[in-house]
Amino acid sequence: LDASPQQIGQARRLALAGGMDIDFVCLPAEEAPFPPASFDVVTACQCFVYFDHAVLAPRVAELLKPGGRFAVLYMAWLPEEDAIARRSEELMLRYSPQWTGGGETRHPIAVPPVYDAFFAVESSDVFDLRVPFTRETWNGRIKACRAVGASLPPEQAARFEQEHKAMLEEMAPQTFAVLHYAAVTILRRKDA
Repeated sequence: LDASPQQIGQARRLALAGGMDIDFVCLPAEEAPFPPASFDVVTACQCFVYFDHAVLAPRVAELLKPGGRFAVLYMAWLPEEDAIARRSEELMLRYSPQWTGGGETRHPIAVPPVYDAFFAVESSDVFDLRVPFTRETWNGRIKACRAVGASLPPEQAARFEQEHKAMLEEMAPQTFAVLHYAAVTILRRKDA
């Protein structure tokens, strides 16, 4: 389920290439078209900050079976601690100075108080991980960032990519890892 036709299209292509039979729905999560008690687990990865929580909290609670869980996940690179991430962000900010997604630091997922009526926090963890990349895959990851792919006109995106690739050739080995942190919060549905 995703509100973006482009994201759903990419997911369909990946599922097809992987031989997976998955049903995809292109709608906002707040409009999830499933009957009550349809799921044991609902997940939200990299998207929790974008929701209308006053609408989503009761809707997810309704979609979950008794004892069901809502897993919220987030992962980001750490530019203050990783030189490749820092240099990539500096370049992104030169091309997209209005971008607000940079400068990440470790923090747990902030769960808005509206969820308290429907869920109890079962666990909340923050941990580090080193994510492997090649120059090509890191460049692709950065191009997918909203500071580049969703913000820049094609000619600027092409200039950014050329400069980013040159930077990677100068400072990064062919394969490397970028320091990230991950945050995971598991909310358990409160049952009557």
